[in-house]
Amino acid sequence: MTAVIAAGWGRVRAVLPERAALAAMCRHPRHDLMAGLTVAIVALPLALGFGISSGMGAASGLATAVVAGSLAALFGGSALQVSGTSGAMTVVLMPIMSTHGATGVLTVGLMAGLMLVGLGLVRAGRFMALVPAPVVTGFTVGIACVIGLQQMPHALGVTPHGSDKVPVVAWHAVIDFLARPHWLAMCTALVVAAVLLAGASVRPTVPFSLLAVVVVTVVAELAALPLARIGHLPQGLPVPSLAFLDLQLLPSLLAPAVAVAALAALESLLSASVADNMTGRHRHDPDRELFGQGIANLVTPLFGGMPGTGAIVRTAVNVRSGARSRLAALSHALILGAIVYLAAGLVARIPLAALAGVLLATSVRMVERDTLRAMFRSTRSDAVVLVATGVATLMLDTVLAVIFGLVVAGALALRAIARNVRFDQEPLRHDLQPQHTEEEHALLAEHVVTYRLDGPLFFAAAHRFLMEVSEVTDVSVVVLRMRRVTTIDASGALVLGDAIERLERRGITVYVSGIPDGQHQPLEALGVIARLDDAGRVFATTDAAIEAARERLHTTGVLPRLAG
Repeated sequence: MTAVIAAGWGRVRAVLPERAALAAMCRHPRHDLMAGLTVAIVALPLALGFGISSGMGAASGLATAVVAGSLAALFGGSALQVSGTSGAMTVVLMPIMSTHGATGVLTVGLMAGLMLVGLGLVRAGRFMALVPAPVVTGFTVGIACVIGLQQMPHALGVTPHGSDKVPVVAWHAVIDFLARPHWLAMCTALVVAAVLLAGASVRPTVPFSLLAVVVVTVVAELAALPLARIGHLPQGLPVPSLAFLDLQLLPSLLAPAVAVAALAALESLLSASVADNMTGRHRHDPDRELFGQGIANLVTPLFGGMPGTGAIVRTAVNVRSGARSRLAALSHALILGAIVYLAAGLVARIPLAALAGVLLATSVRMVERDTLRAMFRSTRSDAVVLVATGVATLMLDTVLAVIFGLVVAGALALRAIARNVRFDQEPLRHDLQPQHTEEEHALLAEHVVTYRLDGPLFFAAAHRFLMEVSEVTDVSVVVLRMRRVTTIDASGALVLGDAIERLERRGITVYVSGIPDGQHQPLEALGVIARLDDAGRVFATTDAAIEAARERLHTTGVLPRLAG
């Protein structure tokens, strides 16, 4: 019992913040505080916009940025990760919001937090490395399209259509706009998006998103422009409460909670990897990152916040702004908290069209064109996986889209491996049987053929192997050389047995040589090799198999014994 408790505590201690990581927050406070201020300026319109897009409201987006941002900064596995609301998460939350309301979203966040904590404790973070790059790129492109389409109602100045399918919402927004155009909202969104994109290419360190939003808000107020505003925001965070929790909803929310947890894990670990690649100095701990995101999502719903995750855009800004430790992400959350308490009234006056422009620009910047071109130029399989994942992300649930992308990638990888499996006929080499005369060797070559199997003999390649073996004719003996077989599964073993039976029904004797040490089990378990072994037709080397075949042919009279 003591050993179990000690092992459990070891798991918990492995994901808790390290003392050295916390001490690093005091080494470069000036750099970290400036980076935190820059990120907070970028994060403010994003938190408001994503909160509104999810249906939970701007206040919920701010609560997520403050609470999840601070807790993930302290408990997460990346020193430079910035957490909060994300566009991908809003896509998952929209159908939950439309079906179960805010209560469902908050409950799902709590359940997802528990799942993430569990994933961190069982050290599931290492499996992130198994996700292929085309799946990640396709997912990012799909999410960028979803975010852009989400903004269509506010960018066009129309009321969002009540649907959880983003393409449907965007289509109805266009129809409503054509019926009653609202040019001011559309121009506002386009100008803000254009300023952000142009500014980012010229001066990437300048917070053009906040500047554009401030200018549009001031002009809209002074000119009394008829633009829809964010509306009332509470001044400060609500008192923590579990009053929203409805135990009767838990069974119906289990599947959405799994989707939210999976997305939070995927996006957070992707974002942390991006931060590692940008610096070259830091390396995140994936298990601690999952644990930190779990703690953040456990607490955030108590303050009315939506589920959060590591945010790639804000993390990239944090790194580019010179962040050195967790203090940058923590200070970003505290600055946003101060805005919630001190400037809620001003934030409430921001036009929705301006936030739509910010998110439209964000969706465009999420697509890395160089990476996209490289993927399309790489292989046809990479391009297919990328497109399939992107389309699935746009049309389906985001987690299902990643699963679909993994399935497509796996199927294409198996297809490529199966194509590389070789089943080649090889001539009998006289130098390996120097005891045979030239004439005997020539006669032997007429009746004995050897086939070399290279690669894995598994389900994806088994059918092709069977078809090729079935074409063997006009010989008395076939020697199957298996020394280069890398693996054999149950399907491959059964097909091998079937192929041997087909050959023997045509009067062809089969010998097997060089079965690798680790590949006997499936052959023995399925009884494929037992009969041949009992008949003395399984050999360690090809020379021994050919010699046995020669003696058999002599015995049966197929091959005459030559004098001399």
